[in-house]
Order: sequence, then structure tokens, then C-alpha cells
Amino acid sequence: MSDGESNAMDVDPIPSSAKGKGKAVTTQYTEDETLPWVEKYRPVTLDDVVSHKDITTTIEKFIEKNRLPHLLFYGPPGTGKTSTILAMARRIYGSGYRKQILELNASDDRGIDVVREQIKQFAETRTLFSKGFKLIILDEADMMTQAAQAALRRVIEQYTKNVRFCIICNYVNKITPAIQSRCTRFRFAPLPITEVEKRINTVIEAEQVKLTEDGKKALLKLSKGDMRRALNILQACHAAYDMTSETEIYACTGNPLPSDIETLVNSMLSDEFSTAFKLISTMKTERGLALQDLLTGAYEYAETLDLKPHARVYLLDNLATIEYRLSTGGSEKLQTTALLGVFKNTVELTTRN
Repeated sequence: MSDGESNAMDVDPIPSSAKGKGKAVTTQYTEDETLPWVEKYRPVTLDDVVSHKDITTTIEKFIEKNRLPHLLFYGPPGTGKTSTILAMARRIYGSGYRKQILELNASDDRGIDVVREQIKQFAETRTLFSKGFKLIILDEADMMTQAAQAALRRVIEQYTKNVRFCIICNYVNKITPAIQSRCTRFRFAPLPITEVEKRINTVIEAEQVKLTEDGKKALLKLSKGDMRRALNILQACHAAYDMTSETEIYACTGNPLPSDIETLVNSMLSDEFSTAFKLISTMKTERGLALQDLLTGAYEYAETLDLKPHARVYLLDNLATIEYRLSTGGSEKLQTTALLGVFKNTVELTTRN
């Protein structure tokens, strides 16, 4: 470690006016009724962050010992990466944390010029009358160009005394190894369904949402460990319907109902070709479904079917092929008949001795 880096680690990052703030704060949310629930119920402290206790505990230790390294947060959307870093900034700087951070998102231009000018300028300057470092948050950094990342590598190295970088991305393989090696990496896994349910219950109680039990199960299933998606669906359904059940959840998200998928798959397995094709076409028109939605639903339902191993392999392999053809611009009508043919062949493979 260079002299510049060792000196940087010894300074006190927490301004004297802000010490003691953060950890003592109990769970609280903003009272602004106009905000989307994703922002309204965003965690305020590190203790409020759902799951990821190992990550928040490690960060707390870094802060307490004034040894905060550069950070790299990666993982799927809606798992708490941005919430964690903002809670950390509040913990370090107190209520005036916005003055001490520079936050750049994928919506901002982050080519090589921004790295050389905006980021470098922020990194070079120190806040008047305050010791310690400032924080630069680069959200969705996997969208940065290779040239910008190469320039950023040098800035990270050069200004460690003044700033700490927190790089947030969905795909860590799109971040250059040179930047990865300069950061402490934390992976944010999809949230456990039980943890999503706890936070959803808090929001349901606070907003007095009328949600049935089957509606909650459907919401948790469609969220797939993404808290942002769960809250957005819940808010949309609460605004549109007085009572939210499974049907409303699926209607609001545009996903096919499991009962519709079951009807279609059973028809493809047992009915004559033309009858099954007519049913699919009718249901697609009436429900406004895309073949992609039917494929996803058919894949999930296929797991519950009693099929011979070779027939199951054939079915899954061909479902993947149809999805690939659709993604490359294949005709939806042709691929619908292909899907029907795949299920007919699967039945034949299962019944054949």
C-alpha cells in the first residue's frame, strides 16, 4: 500500500457534527404521500436493510474502525444495493450526507469525459472545515464504456486520500478486472421470499391495502426476490382495485393466470391439434398474452407433469429453442404451432414403450 493510501485510511471519515447519528435511528420512513412506495419505504439505516446482515455488519465494522475501502456491490435488481450505500452514507455523514456524495446513474452520461472532468473535479476538492473522505457512487456501472473504466481505474488510485468509490452493477463480469481488484466485493443475492413478505406486510399495514391470501402468494411468486418489483406491483394494484386477489395481481402485471396455463397445456397434451391451436389463439387474443408469457408459464407447469426422463428432456430442450427463435425475430404464429407440436411429440414419447 502506498503512503498516500495509508494516510487516507487514518483520517476520521465521520464529521464531528454527525457522530452518533445513524445507528440510534429507529425504523422510519418519509411521510411524503406523493412518493412511490419504493422510495417512501426505502431503508433509512443499515439495520433496516432487508436480509444481507453479513454485508451490513461488515460495513458497520469498516465504518467503526475508519477503514472503509472502495466497494463493489453486484447482484440482481431490487436486492438492496443502492439502499445499502445510501444508508451507509447517512450513517457516516448524518442528515447532510447529500453534500458529501456524488451519485451518478446510468441515465447520466458517463463516458471518458465525465470521468476526467466531473468525477475528477469532485475527487480533487475537499469539503471546507471537514476532515475525512467524500463518497462517489457509480450506479449501474456495468453500462460504462471500457475507455471510461480505464480512466476511472487511475482516478480511484490517485484520489484515495479524498474519496471512496462505491461501484454498483448487475453483472460483475462487465467491470474490468483492474477496477474489481481495487474494491472489496459484495454480492447481493435475490431476497428470500420470507424477508420480502415481512416488508410487504409492513407496507400493507401502513397503507391499509386490502390483499387476499392468494393475492399475497401470487405477489411473492412474481417478485422473484426483487423488492422493487413487489412494491411496484402492490402499489399499482392498490391504486386500481379496492380488493386485490390473485386475478388482479396477474391482470396488473400482464402475466397469464396459472389456471389459464393449466388449461392450455392440458389442451395441447390431450386435444386434437386444430382444437388446441384454436384455444391458444382465442386465449391470446382475449387475454392479450404474448407467446413468451405462455412459454414461461408452460415451463413452470411442465415441472408438475409426470413425464418420462427422455420426454422431459425433449420438452425442455425444445421450449428453449422456441424461446431463442422468438428472441431472434421468429414469427409468433409459426412458433405457436411449433410449441403445440413439441407437446404432441412429448405425449408420444411418454406413451411409447
